[in-house]
Amino acid sequence: MPDQDINFYDYHPSMAAAAIFTVLFAISTVLHCVQSIQKRAWFMTPFIIGGFFETVGYIGRISSSNDPHARTPFILQTLLILLAPALFAASIYMVLGRIILLTDGESYSLIRRTWLTKIFVASDVLSFLLQCGGGGIMASNQTDPSKVKLGQNIILVGLFAQLAVFAFFVVVACLFQIRGRAHFQTLPASVAWRKHLHVLYATSILILIRSLFRIIEYIMGNDSYLLRHEVFVYVFDALLMLLAMIMVNLVHPGDIATMLKKKSHVGNGFELRDSELISKR
Repeated sequence: MPDQDINFYDYHPSMAAAAIFTVLFAISTVLHCVQSIQKRAWFMTPFIIGGFFETVGYIGRISSSNDPHARTPFILQTLLILLAPALFAASIYMVLGRIILLTDGESYSLIRRTWLTKIFVASDVLSFLLQCGGGGIMASNQTDPSKVKLGQNIILVGLFAQLAVFAFFVVVACLFQIRGRAHFQTLPASVAWRKHLHVLYATSILILIRSLFRIIEYIMGNDSYLLRHEVFVYVFDALLMLLAMIMVNLVHPGDIATMLKKKSHVGNGFELRDSELISKR
C-alpha cells in the first residue's frame, strides 16, 4: 500500500503544539550544551543528546502535521521521542555517583559507587536497544499488524526494564540519604549536595510517570483511547520531559564536578571556605 494511502495517526497532529515544544526543547538543549561546556560536565552528554532527540522528534511531528501520510517524519518522531528519556536516565545515574563521591558517602550506598554507574547505565543501554529495535519494527511496518504487534511487545519489554531499573535506582538513592543522614549533617553548608539529590528525585519521578504512561499506552494497543487523542502525548510525555530538562538547567549537576575539583585541591575532608562554594548552593 502506497504511503499516501496510509494515515499514520488517528488524529491530525497539531502544528502549534509541536512547534511550541520544538522551540522549548531546543532552548533547553542549547542551554544544557553551554552549561556542560562551561562546567566541563561531560557526563551530561547523554542528557544533551536526549534533548536533541526530543527537539528533532517534535520537528518530525511538525512535518507530520503538514502530511500525516509521510512515513519518514512518523518514524523519526516515533523513535526519537520514545528513546530520549533513556538518554536522560543515563546521565541521572551518573549524577548519583558524583553525589556519593562528593559527600564521602560510599559506605552508605547500597551499591558501591564504582559499580553503581556501571550497573545502571548498562541496564539503561539494554532498555534503549530494546526500545530502539521495537520502535524501528513498529514504525516501519504500519501495514503489517503482526509486525506492529511484535514491535510493540519489544518496546514493552524495554519500557518494563526501564521502569523496574529506574524504580530500583530511586530506592538506592533514598536508602543512601536515609542511611547517611547523620554523616551528612556534619558536612559544611557550602557542600550543596542536597539540592542535587532532590532534583535527581524529581526528574526520576517524572521519567517514571512517563514510562508508566508509555507502558499503559502500548498495552492498550493501537485502537486505545490514549493513542487516538494527541493531548496525552503532550501531557504525559512532552511536558514531563521538558520539566525534567528545565529542572536540570536550574540546578545543573556540573556544579558537583566543580565542587569535586575544589575538594581535590584541599586534600582529604571538606576544608573549604563557604565563600568558595556558596555560589554553588
